[in-house]
Amino acid sequence: MSHVYPGNFARFYDTIYHTLRDGVDNDFFLHQIKQAKGQVLEIGAGTGRFFTEALHAEADIYGIDISPAMIEILRGKLAEDQQYRISEQSMVDFEFPFQFDLIVAPFRVFMHILEKEDQLRALDNIYHHLRPGGRFIFDTFVPDLNQLIEGINDVTDFEGEYEPGKWLRRRVTTRPDLINQLIHIEFHLEWEEVGHRMEEKWALPLRFFFRYELEHLIERSPFDNYQILGDYAGNQLDKNSKEFILVCDKV
Repeated sequence: MSHVYPGNFARFYDTIYHTLRDGVDNDFFLHQIKQAKGQVLEIGAGTGRFFTEALHAEADIYGIDISPAMIEILRGKLAEDQQYRISEQSMVDFEFPFQFDLIVAPFRVFMHILEKEDQLRALDNIYHHLRPGGRFIFDTFVPDLNQLIEGINDVTDFEGEYEPGKWLRRRVTTRPDLINQLIHIEFHLEWEEVGHRMEEKWALPLRFFFRYELEHLIERSPFDNYQILGDYAGNQLDKNSKEFILVCDKV
């Protein structure tokens, strides 16, 4: 269904994405989590960029992720009596003995599901894990057609220190598969460690979506109502929108 994060990519995840994403989407999702009246599930909790702050705000939050390396880092941030909140599960077939008031899948998690059958299975599973009146929120990006056609060639998207005096850089290359609506991404990490230059590559596919495809997908699911927002400020879609933010309700 998807690709798990390798160890070094999980190791440097916080360093990279606290820089690239904080101030973009975290206020939106954390607000949704803190406003929830009951239990919350974060799908793709990762290393806890949202999860740990939500837990500190006393949200009754649980998290799942398919990547053992990411979960190991998150567990290291949690007290022993909170470890039960995290489990290694997939959004397609996760199981809990109770339902949630809110389920979120932030930062492109849904784009890791490549096949429509698995997408529908995931939506069914999420729906059945929501209480009546519950809500599911996930996001994908609005495809940039020029970038889809041309791809990205070896662009540095992060460069900085991961520890004092220790340098880290990430480069990204993308190759589109327009027929199958996939973006093949290769990440190239380079970093300093014990006086040596280290490097590692990791490739994965992401499924991109268009607006009406998302609408058809949700309308095939059990969800009763939905809306698509165009940004993390809650504005409606327009010609300048860069995000599809799906808000799906179970009546």
